[in-house]
Amino acid sequence: DLFLGTGLGPRSYSIIEQGMISQIIEARPEDLRVYLEEAAGISKYKERRKETETRIRHTRENLDRLGDLREEITKQLAHLQRQAKQAEQYQALQEERKVKDAEWKALEYRGLDGQLQKLREGLSQEETKLQQLIAEQREAERQLETGRVGRESASDALNKAQGEVYQVGSTLARIEQQIQHQRELAERLQKARDEALNALNELGEHISGDETRLGVLRASVDEAEPQLAQLQEDDQYKQEALREAEAKLQDWQQRWETHSRESAEAARAGEVERTRVDYLDKQSLEADRRREVLTSERSGLDLEALASAFELAQQQHETQKASLDGLNTDLETRKQSVGALQEQQRGAQSELAEVRKNTQAARGRLSSLETLQHAALGQEQGAAVAWLKSRGLDSAARVGEKLSVESGWENAVEGALGQLIEGVLVDAPEALVDALGELGEGRIALVSSHDDGAAFASTSLAARVQGPVAIRRLLARLHVAEDLSEARRLLPQLAEGDSIITRQGERMGAGWVRVLRSGAAKQGALLRERDIQSLRVEIESLQKREAELDQLLTSFRDQLLAAEQQREDAQRALYIAHRGVSELAGQLQSQQGKVESARNRIDRIDGELLQLHETLDTSREQAREARSRLEDAIGRMGELETARQSLDSERRQLAEARDAARDAARSSRDTAHALALTLESQRTQIVSLSQALERMGSQRGQLDSRLGDLTSQLSSGDSPVESLENERQAALEQRVLADRALAEARAALEGIDNDLRGFEQVRHQRDEQSLTQREVISQRKLDQQALSLKADQLSSAVVNAGFVLDEVINSLPEVAALADWEQAVTAIDGRMRRLEPVNLAAIHEYGEASQRSEYLEAQNADLTSALDTLEEAIRKIDRETRGRFKDTFDRVNSGVQELYPRLFGGGHAYLELTGEDLLDTGVAIMARPPGKRVSNISLLSGGEKAMTAVALVFAIFQLNPAPFCLLDEVDAPLDEANVGRFTAMVREMSEKVQFLFVSHNKSTMEAAHQLSGVTMREPGVSRLVSVDLEEAARLAGAA
Repeated sequence: DLFLGTGLGPRSYSIIEQGMISQIIEARPEDLRVYLEEAAGISKYKERRKETETRIRHTRENLDRLGDLREEITKQLAHLQRQAKQAEQYQALQEERKVKDAEWKALEYRGLDGQLQKLREGLSQEETKLQQLIAEQREAERQLETGRVGRESASDALNKAQGEVYQVGSTLARIEQQIQHQRELAERLQKARDEALNALNELGEHISGDETRLGVLRASVDEAEPQLAQLQEDDQYKQEALREAEAKLQDWQQRWETHSRESAEAARAGEVERTRVDYLDKQSLEADRRREVLTSERSGLDLEALASAFELAQQQHETQKASLDGLNTDLETRKQSVGALQEQQRGAQSELAEVRKNTQAARGRLSSLETLQHAALGQEQGAAVAWLKSRGLDSAARVGEKLSVESGWENAVEGALGQLIEGVLVDAPEALVDALGELGEGRIALVSSHDDGAAFASTSLAARVQGPVAIRRLLARLHVAEDLSEARRLLPQLAEGDSIITRQGERMGAGWVRVLRSGAAKQGALLRERDIQSLRVEIESLQKREAELDQLLTSFRDQLLAAEQQREDAQRALYIAHRGVSELAGQLQSQQGKVESARNRIDRIDGELLQLHETLDTSREQAREARSRLEDAIGRMGELETARQSLDSERRQLAEARDAARDAARSSRDTAHALALTLESQRTQIVSLSQALERMGSQRGQLDSRLGDLTSQLSSGDSPVESLENERQAALEQRVLADRALAEARAALEGIDNDLRGFEQVRHQRDEQSLTQREVISQRKLDQQALSLKADQLSSAVVNAGFVLDEVINSLPEVAALADWEQAVTAIDGRMRRLEPVNLAAIHEYGEASQRSEYLEAQNADLTSALDTLEEAIRKIDRETRGRFKDTFDRVNSGVQELYPRLFGGGHAYLELTGEDLLDTGVAIMARPPGKRVSNISLLSGGEKAMTAVALVFAIFQLNPAPFCLLDEVDAPLDEANVGRFTAMVREMSEKVQFLFVSHNKSTMEAAHQLSGVTMREPGVSRLVSVDLEEAARLAGAA
């Protein structure tokens, strides 16, 4: 789209070459129209019209599909609307039942809450009474204890009698409590038996009702099953009728498609034959004209004169080319010499870089080792160093620097010497003993530097060291061993005071062993000193090699400069020779091209004349056959039109039959489906009732069993009470005996005994009353707990249903009966069962379908509006295209009529339209060169064709100029006169447009302002040379 209408697109008229000129010459009217469209700027309109047509086609396809969807969704909406209405009623009943059920439970909760409130009040009163009894009992016990203090002097008989009274009283109280408990248990069993009997009666009533409903449902199912079978059979029959109707309509559709294809093929065949007749007539006319032009051109070609000029140019070229061989050999020799020197120079440079790199690395290692060595030998700043400096000994050698140790024994020597490795070598250490008193802190070792070359035992460490004799003497008492195992074997052979040392510095003496394996800073000083000396030698060798390589590179540079100068001289001479050969080659190629062009042109003319004779005969024969086929096609189209009307009538009848069969099948299917749903619901209810009857039968058996157990327990409940009564009677008798004994014992203590007996009676009474009161409170609490549990269950049920319990209770009337709410819930259940089965999803599905229907309607409106807009856009594009094309055609035609006489020095040319519709009409160019009659461009000579095409292109270019115009050897087929007029035209148009042209014609080159050429100074190396012709002409005039 960026280049549409600019002259720079795929049909560009701003890039003109011989191929484009040939295309314009040989172009059909429809193809020639494209150039005018590009100039008119309507090529972009064509692209937009094509896109718009595609969108219209897609829009109509979408409308068809949308229509089918709307029809289907409308059918679904009617069905879903009925189901949704039923589902809404069902949901409303569900909500109503939910509310009634919640009110029912809230009403029951309110009643339970009242009972609980009464129980709480009664329980509070009972607990208060119990506390009062306990207080009275405690008071009686306190008074009893006071009396017992006064009875300490009583006799043992009284205590014994009193104990018996207590024991009998306790037994009697226990028996009475057991009797009370057995009676309460009998009451609870009787209550549970009554409840089980009531539940059994209610369960029997439910079973009887469910059995009645089960019989009714089974009778209804038996009645509905034959009806369903009959409806299904009727539905199959109607579905078969529908399939037959659709098959007939499908068969008609296939026959209609076959007829449509035949009609289209007949119409297309007729149009093809009509076009072919027009084309063949026009082709015959053009062939006659072309044959006359070719015969005239054939007689004007002189092949012998062109061949003689070519032979002369070829001889001159061979002579000049022979001189190139020697120059090429010399240049190759110079290049090899330069290459060898460059290779040597690169090798020396690489070696120099490597030497410098190694030197730098060695210096870095040396610096690191020297720093470590200074630290290891104690040469860092400190009080000791200051003392040495004051004595002029700061630069004196250290022991570690002067020792030469046999390889492998360095660690042993360092381990043996210890701090002496840092020792300073002086001539006479004894002379400095007094001066050492000035050393405030730090450590210094002074060692004599004298070396007398004394020999020591070969087994001693001194034999493996060369250096100051004082150090060697110190090491002479150390014998060597490879390891500790060997040292242990040699230990018995040592003299007193001697010891053994291994390679690793491990020492062993009589009764002692020392092993030092830590990596301290002083360890490795001797090895480090040896590495330092080795690095100094290596650096000295590298520096020497660096100097040698510097001298060698200087020599290589001087030699390379001289060799490159010689190569440049040889290359310059070869370039001059090549330029001469190239110029001769250009002349030779030009002459050869002319000869080949003339020879090829004669061959093409002869071949084209022969082809024209054959074309004329073939065209006339094909035209006769095409007219015959056209008549046959017209007759066939008439027959097909009659058949089409018959098929159209048949289609309406079949469509009506199909629609009737479809309605009947749909009605039958819906009826059968509804009955099947009802039958399935009844079967489901039968299964549910059967399962419920089984469960209730099981529950009735359990209730019968429980009732029997409770009856059995009640019948056996009297025996424990009678036994306990007998025990109580026996205890009472014992109590009488104990009281009698106690009375006899209290005879001596009348006052105290009477008081104690009174207190004991009070305490005993309060104790029995407390026990009874506790049982009452316990029972009240159990009743309260049962009611609370039931109330909590009701409250949870209401809350789980989504209600607030207090709000529901407040909404209830003050006086309400549970039976009324139970009856209301039962009535709602009946209404819900009558609505079943219900599709609860129909509400959501209906809403979605409604939204989709609205969306499809909106889409249909949008697509219809878009289609109208697109069709209006097509009409607008067509109007603008016709207007622009007509205006451009008139202006280009005017330009051709103006430019053609200027290019030809006379004559006349114009454009004409081949059709009436400006949207698709072709364009033909008619020309009359000076002295010739008007003819089509294809019937002109080669030069006339080129000039006519150039006139057309320049006329288009004047109408809609591009930023630049590229001409690629457009002047090749022109003679000198035509070239002069062509260059004059280009020079005139260059005032407004920049021209870039490729040419071998000197006259054309002379018209340029700036000339650029490609030269080859040496084989395979091309170079661009630019010349400003105006500046060159000015310099030539000045010379």
